[in-house]
Amino acid sequence: MELNDANLQTLTEFLRKTLDPDPAVRRPAEKFLESVEGSQNYPLLLLTLLEKSQDTVIRVCAAVTFKNYIKRNWRIVEDEPNKISDTDRTAIKANIINLMLSSPEQIQKQLSDAISIIGREDFPQKWPDLLTEMVTRFRSGDFHIINGVLRTAHSLFKRYRHEFKSNELWTEIKLVLDTFALPLTELFKATIELCQTHATDINALKVLFSSLTLISKLFYSLNFQDLPEFFEDNMETWMTNFHLLLTLDNKLLQTDDEEEAGLLELLKSQICDNAALYAQKYDEEFQPYLPRFVTAIWNLLVSTGQEVKYDLLVSNAIQFLASVCERPHYKHLFEDQNTLTSICEKVIVPNMEFRSADEEAFEDNSEEYIRRDLEGSDIDTRRRAACDLVRGLCKFFEGPVTAIFSGYVNSMLSEYAKNPGANWKHKDAAIYLVTSLASKAQTQKHGITQANELVNLNEFFVNHILTDLKSQNVNEFPVLKADAIKYVMIFRSQLPKEQLLQAIPLLITHLQAESTVEHTYAAHALERLFTMRGPNNTTLIVPAEMAAFTEQLLNHLFKALALPGSSENEYIMKAIMRSFSLLQEAIVPYIPTLIGQLTHKLLLVSKNPSKPHFNHYLFESLCLSVRITCKANPTTVSSFEEALFPVFTEILQNDVQEFLPYVFQVMSLLLEIHSNSIPASYMALFPHLLQPVLWERTGNIPPLVRLLQAYLEKGGATIASSAADKIPGLLGVFQKLIASKANDHQGFYLLNSIIEHMPPESITQYRKQIFVLLFQRLQGSKTTKFIKSFLVFINLYSVKYGAIALQEIFDSIQPKMFGMVLEKIVIPEVQKVSGGVEKKICAVGITKVLTECPAMMDTEYTKLWTPLLQALIGLFELPEDDSIPDDEHFIDIEDTPGYQTAFSQLAFAGKKEHDPIGDAVGNPKILLAQSLHKLSTACPGRVPSMLSTSLNAEALQYLQGYLQAATVQLV
Repeated sequence: MELNDANLQTLTEFLRKTLDPDPAVRRPAEKFLESVEGSQNYPLLLLTLLEKSQDTVIRVCAAVTFKNYIKRNWRIVEDEPNKISDTDRTAIKANIINLMLSSPEQIQKQLSDAISIIGREDFPQKWPDLLTEMVTRFRSGDFHIINGVLRTAHSLFKRYRHEFKSNELWTEIKLVLDTFALPLTELFKATIELCQTHATDINALKVLFSSLTLISKLFYSLNFQDLPEFFEDNMETWMTNFHLLLTLDNKLLQTDDEEEAGLLELLKSQICDNAALYAQKYDEEFQPYLPRFVTAIWNLLVSTGQEVKYDLLVSNAIQFLASVCERPHYKHLFEDQNTLTSICEKVIVPNMEFRSADEEAFEDNSEEYIRRDLEGSDIDTRRRAACDLVRGLCKFFEGPVTAIFSGYVNSMLSEYAKNPGANWKHKDAAIYLVTSLASKAQTQKHGITQANELVNLNEFFVNHILTDLKSQNVNEFPVLKADAIKYVMIFRSQLPKEQLLQAIPLLITHLQAESTVEHTYAAHALERLFTMRGPNNTTLIVPAEMAAFTEQLLNHLFKALALPGSSENEYIMKAIMRSFSLLQEAIVPYIPTLIGQLTHKLLLVSKNPSKPHFNHYLFESLCLSVRITCKANPTTVSSFEEALFPVFTEILQNDVQEFLPYVFQVMSLLLEIHSNSIPASYMALFPHLLQPVLWERTGNIPPLVRLLQAYLEKGGATIASSAADKIPGLLGVFQKLIASKANDHQGFYLLNSIIEHMPPESITQYRKQIFVLLFQRLQGSKTTKFIKSFLVFINLYSVKYGAIALQEIFDSIQPKMFGMVLEKIVIPEVQKVSGGVEKKICAVGITKVLTECPAMMDTEYTKLWTPLLQALIGLFELPEDDSIPDDEHFIDIEDTPGYQTAFSQLAFAGKKEHDPIGDAVGNPKILLAQSLHKLSTACPGRVPSMLSTSLNAEALQYLQGYLQAATVQLV
């Protein structure tokens, strides 16, 4: 694409269309941009637009498009084409800093993100002058430019907070500190002086305080991995000024807004974080400064109001106290009973209260409320911080703290009892206090794993929690109901099973609650209870115990999806999936009605997929419906195909990229259930699956390979007879995959299925070419993964077509090639093959080479016979990995089925391991003994003499064992 006005005009029009709410206009425009993003100059056209377009909307849109383009394409992935030309890369790096610094803030933020993505890949090696270019701008004195630099530096360095230690990382941080630490410190001091000079100029203060906040964030990132020498030497400067800023109050910076944190709050929050970092990690060096920070932060906490805008500040300040109080060094600061009482009274209890802002979020912004409360999202809440402080104090002062709070809990509960209607918030705070007191250790998988012995959880459950769960009106006091459900969920590992069984029908009832939070919690609690492990790796709750409520459970879960605000509620869908998995054949009678509801839901969400987790669980539930029903009666597969294929066709036709990998997996599952023939509806689709465009997207590769394997397994002969013209296309896919280090194993899966299931004559003409391609790859880049797959393939070939065919095809490519492969690859590398089926294939294949290939006995290959036998005995006898994977019911699926991940695997579409040799060979060791016996009878005396001269004693001993087990001898 040339850099000219016509192209700029075209691009402007398409960018405008991508903002259109109508999918019919928006989708084609997105497709067009996707089709041209590989063209040279495309990113430069976007940068030109965001700099020069007269239309602000287009400028911002170009900036966002550019950032996303960089995010998708900047990283160079091995084996994949480089999506951005080198000239474009150089031009982008040459211009982007200036552009970012001269753009308005909205665009500056996007470009700053883009710079940090590029920096993540290219800095420091491929972009050495990035930092110096940025640091020189500090001297400009223009704070719009300075803040642009600081913002970019922040997005570039913040990854230091969560990277693992490595030499590479430390070298990079050292380089950054050498260039950046001194100018940053100078800027920090200068900015504080300017704040004093301009103390009465509100506009100047706003800019200066946002600079100070960014500087404080950078301080945190640069000090996170270790205490740098520079900052240790300059601690006085930083800490004195941080302390000054913490105690500063400027009336001009106070805001009237109750929701949004002002600049002063943001800065102080970050300073609390910085102080907590030093108190935790560098307590020795920080000790002289600690008491004054504790005093300043305590005063802050006692004097700060309950408004939402102070939430971040208060929670960070409490987190600072929490990190200090659990360190033995500082224990003495908290020992006094009065100190503990005053912390409990003035800091913890007030910040556990359920405020009107929380109530609003509970009712009107349930998604955000759930994210904070259930998932412990990054947004620190006051309650979470207060809870952490309780936990921290309990480390050394469990007795006194529990005693102080028990008094509070009892008085709150008695207040509630006097007038539940007016005082329900007292009970809410009491439950929260009990929870934070009782929980010592917690995991996502098991809830609370360690509890405070001083709190009687069962008694509290019976007296205060059950009453709310049993209440006739599920819509009364929804916050307390949600609290009660959450209590069951987090203490599930501590409560006895009979109490959990008592809670289950009550939780099912709460699925009907109007409150989104309440019915979501009920679904989540049920899902967590269903994944609890009982004795010997089964589930704690067994299907028989659910029999009385099965119908009600399924009914209420599906009805809950129709409640306002929950049409794509991932917790409900996950509970549906887990219920199916737990109940197994008990759900079969309900599937005919439920499958209609699931496919209807799928059709709706495929129009605009926006909730990755919900969609993932929806497909998992479909897989479970198919698997469970067809296990009971395989002929029902056709009724599933009737229900699902119309939706699948629509998804394929509209190219809903997010859903294709899922569709291919469900289709594989369906096709694998068929007995050995392939329905015409699948054959019609076969040519489309070979289209190169589908194979361009990495997420499609694993499920597509599996689907093609299912086609070959069920219809190898059909393909050979009615679609022979597609075989080159199939081999083209293999050729593409084999060339990639990331996907070569997928290429071998496909090739092995072709060898195993296609009639031999249908691929005769292609065989030699297949081997040539494999050798080219071996010469080009020989990885362990490739060698392992290659060994399995040549041995499968030996099993399928015979050892002579294997030797002949190698030697037809190049004389003596067979011997080279045995000597250089098979003998030294076969030990690396892992996996039961893979080892079996190699054992049977090598046995055939040893005993059914005349060339091994009568040519120069004979010298390899004993080393090959020795390698095979090694394969049998060396230890292998025997860990057992988790049962799929317990797999926690939410880890990351994001759409951009390479491939979202469906746990319940799992493919059974396939053994191409099957029962024909039970024990390969016995097969070896029998085959050697057969060979020795054909040429008496040869085998024992070859063994006695060159096989090592240990291997010979193992071999004797095989011969005895097979009750045969060598002659």
